[in-house]
Amino acid sequence: LRDGYRTHVDILSDLEPGDLDGIRRIANDWVDGRLGQLRVLGKANVPLKSGIVSLGKQIIRQELLFANKDIPSIPAYDIKKLNFREIELPQGGKGMAADASIVVENPYPVDFTVPPLAFNALVDNCHKEEPYIKVAEVEAHELPVRPKQELEVNVTGVVRQLPDILLQDCPNSDKSPLDLILGKYLHGKDTTVYVQGSEAPQFDTPDWVTKLLSSITVPVPLPGRTFGHLIKDFNLADTHFALPDPFADDKDPRSNPRISSKVQATVALPEEMNFNISISHVRADADVFYKGKKLGELDLHKWQKANSTRQESSKHDGPTLAVESKIEDAPLKITDNDVFTDVIQALVFGGKSVLMHIKADVDVELETALGEMVVRKIPAEGEVPVKPISSSPSTGKPPGHGNDKHGKDLLGGFRPKVFDLNILDTTSSGFTLSALINMTNPTNYSATIPYVDIHISNNGSLLGHATIKDLELKPGNNTRLPIQAVWDPLTLGGGKARGIGRELLSQYVSGYNTTLTLQTHRGSIPGQPSLGEALARFPIELPTPRLGSPRDDDDNPDEPPPDEPGKGGKDESPHFIEDATMHLFTSTADFMLLSPLRKTTLFVTDVDATAYYKGDEVAQIQYSLPFEVPPVGADGKGIKTPRLPVDWSIGSVGYDAVKNALGGRLRMSAFAWVGVRVGRFEERIWFRGRGIGASIRL
Repeated sequence: LRDGYRTHVDILSDLEPGDLDGIRRIANDWVDGRLGQLRVLGKANVPLKSGIVSLGKQIIRQELLFANKDIPSIPAYDIKKLNFREIELPQGGKGMAADASIVVENPYPVDFTVPPLAFNALVDNCHKEEPYIKVAEVEAHELPVRPKQELEVNVTGVVRQLPDILLQDCPNSDKSPLDLILGKYLHGKDTTVYVQGSEAPQFDTPDWVTKLLSSITVPVPLPGRTFGHLIKDFNLADTHFALPDPFADDKDPRSNPRISSKVQATVALPEEMNFNISISHVRADADVFYKGKKLGELDLHKWQKANSTRQESSKHDGPTLAVESKIEDAPLKITDNDVFTDVIQALVFGGKSVLMHIKADVDVELETALGEMVVRKIPAEGEVPVKPISSSPSTGKPPGHGNDKHGKDLLGGFRPKVFDLNILDTTSSGFTLSALINMTNPTNYSATIPYVDIHISNNGSLLGHATIKDLELKPGNNTRLPIQAVWDPLTLGGGKARGIGRELLSQYVSGYNTTLTLQTHRGSIPGQPSLGEALARFPIELPTPRLGSPRDDDDNPDEPPPDEPGKGGKDESPHFIEDATMHLFTSTADFMLLSPLRKTTLFVTDVDATAYYKGDEVAQIQYSLPFEVPPVGADGKGIKTPRLPVDWSIGSVGYDAVKNALGGRLRMSAFAWVGVRVGRFEERIWFRGRGIGASIRL
């Protein structure tokens, strides 16, 4: 040492502990943040000499006081790499290993080597008597520490099996310690892993170091992370819709619309997950949005079976997991009827897929090398394309394209055919009937309809209503679908509606192209009045269903509607007059009539008709005595009417044509006012017939 000079002294020391319990208490207080100040006293016996003169040993004392900011903090660190992999355990079986690369700051001028160390990784427990749960054993290799240089620490943690207590629900809770940890981590919140020295002796590690570290527990904050858009692709296939059950209690899931579908999703896996994972079941609570507005809530709280296949990384994408699950009768609670209306309009008239945005917390039951486990509340978010109603059969284009701005081509594609009519009840102004319908469902969707009631109207007037119960509708041909309807224009719509109903019946039986408007209403779906009101914004106008004759029904009741109605096939207009015979000598005529009713007798109360040949009047028929038209018999033949009096138009071109056709047949047309009665219901309608084949007899 020289006066006026600064001398650098290098100290090489062997470090041995003194009071190990004292060091342990100080270390724990420092880790827990309870160390307010620290007084350090240093003593040294230093031999001194000047030249050849010995000055003996001198005692040097130095006392330092560290307080507040002077107390060193736990060094900052950064996890640069994290990789999970599956391993074979030495004792047999499989486990999980985690390789981590951690960069730690070293702001101190110290130079030493840390021997190999072993630690236990712990997580929080929810039982106070046992605050931590050991989940992994961690090994760190020998580490050289250089003055004021960053350290790169490489550690490997091994999980041999998951402790049962980690998977058991906490007291008074439905969540396990694992649920609580993963819940924070997957939602981007920090969670804490505790590192504690292992008590197991390590080669080349002093015993006192092992004992000291095993008594110190250091909390290590683990930054949470959100995995962005985990779901890359989302698709629904074989979709089936079920309307609410009208008899279900409000709390019963069946009181809401329900969806069954095959869900196919591609899930992006984090790069660090390099191990096999198999998903066996899924469940979720999901919110459904359309154009940023919430449509409703999809209830998938029941476990649904699933299977998954891992796809390894490619040049452009990381590893993915293809997941497929079949959901059954998942209730969809509509929370905004206006949004629901927009969705229906887009599906029916938009002509392209409708993107629904899904936000969900998903529970997953999975199998890994560590066994089966349940991971709860995984945040999932993605776009679900819902296919539009399929292209119409007449144009081959989606509805709403070209001239089909209101989807009429699509609705015409249903092509319903009504048969097996049965009158169940009658009143003075209407009747209740049952029938079977054959129809084609041109959409890609199937549906279950427990109960729905639909208004039937024409030209803005309510004429009746139809009720459907326990109906299963599948894509393509559907046969023998039961329906019940009430026809009562006077009661439901007043005098104007009765006139419109009479005109509609007259046009229909005359073979004119007529239409009916079907529309839901507040009472369509009991228990879901708002859903009925929302669907009422989409009245459906479709051609009046064809009325199959009983003869056709007996021949082939399950025959599907033709692909091209009205083209290249038989005439599909109603045929109530099967044949006619005109008798010149007696001036009478009789007709073979086919009743559309299966079990009820129809009465004709009066007839006022005029026959024509090529527009020229042939004769008039006026008859005011009622006669019955019973159902068609088992032989398929109709009923012959009484001979009706004929008043010939003598001298007319039409009458001459009839005489010239004596012994043969002549095709004529007719216009008539006809009174009909079924039970207590009676109405007078007009009928215009074209191309009626009549046999001319003497």
